[in-house]
Amino acid sequence: MDLSPLHPSWQYLYPSHLLFPYQFTPENYVHWTQNPESHFFSADLPGVRKEEIKVEVEDSRYLIIRTEAIDESSVPAKSFMKKFRLPGRVDIDGISAGYEHGVLTITVPRSFRRRGLYIDLANQPEVVARAA
Repeated sequence: MDLSPLHPSWQYLYPSHLLFPYQFTPENYVHWTQNPESHFFSADLPGVRKEEIKVEVEDSRYLIIRTEAIDESSVPAKSFMKKFRLPGRVDIDGISAGYEHGVLTITVPRSFRRRGLYIDLANQPEVVARAA
């Protein structure tokens, strides 16, 4: 009987939880959860100072988490950058972040108001359409 890694029976003899008993999480992993009121992002950033972390919203659509050096002579302890597309109904002004014991936590509250676009046609110039 061939027990090479390519043989199908090999998986049953050595299940992956026995070969790799520890869960592997990538170094730049950001955990995302949600509840009916908010979205939550958390990232483990051990060794990074609070002053080196930047959280920003770009174009009201993207949440950007990154580390930056405080001055040109220093290098951040851990280089990190992640960009997330925000859902359509969030309260941009209500976003909050905290950093405690090497864990960055960001709360993005949901907005139950519809953002709409209103165009007042009374103030628009008249456009005449012609058939081709």
